Amino acid sequence: MNRLLIIDDDKGLCALLAERLEAEGFQLEAAHDGKAGLGFATSGVHSLVILDIMLPGMSGMEVLRALRSRSNIPVLMLTARGDDVDRIIGLEAGADDYLPKPFNPEELIARIRAVLRRLDERPAGPDRLSAGDITLDVNVREAWIGRTLVQLTTIEFDMLEVFVRNAGRTLTRDFLTDVAMGRSLGIFDRSVDVHVSNLRRKLNADSGVERIKTVRGSGYMLAPRTAIQKD
Repeated sequence: MNRLLIIDDDKGLCALLAERLEAEGFQLEAAHDGKAGLGFATSGVHSLVILDIMLPGMSGMEVLRALRSRSNIPVLMLTARGDDVDRIIGLEAGADDYLPKPFNPEELIARIRAVLRRLDERPAGPDRLSAGDITLDVNVREAWIGRTLVQLTTIEFDMLEVFVRNAGRTLTRDFLTDVAMGRSLGIFDRSVDVHVSNLRRKLNADSGVERIKTVRGSGYMLAPRTAIQKD
């Protein structure tokens, strides 16, 4: 049974979700303030964190930033409906996905399954993939540029794997959302663009080389670069 953690001060919602998720084979544990939630989230016993933005004491954004400095555990943010700024900030801070309140529990379960399915999948074929100077170990979920390890979130690794497997090809936003995030692209959904922006920044951190290019009107493309050997 997958152990999930929800950090939300709405105790009624937490109890309702615990009952609903248990019926789906999940065990949900709850924390009702940010500080306590951060402690639980870094314990290493949960598969995924459901994190509300509005929390007493320590905000959800503060929890997320602190968590990302210590762990790559998948995080699904809960945001106020229509608050696009919070969603974008959350994604930029390292959230894997978001869901606006109020939400349908079925949609939450679908989002959870999509994230965890990507973690559980082990594609057939070689353990290592490469495109130019980028190397992925899909079993241990590590990404390297040359000899430098790149710290990626769950969704960023999944997205980079899709790019590496399709290096040199233009990938649409719909395709990336479907394959890397396991869901359909919403009409006003900017999640994929924020994740690509984060991934691009991390891949370019040391070299300043733009490896993921925007193809105007079409999508994005990974343009592999030849590894440079250093003495």
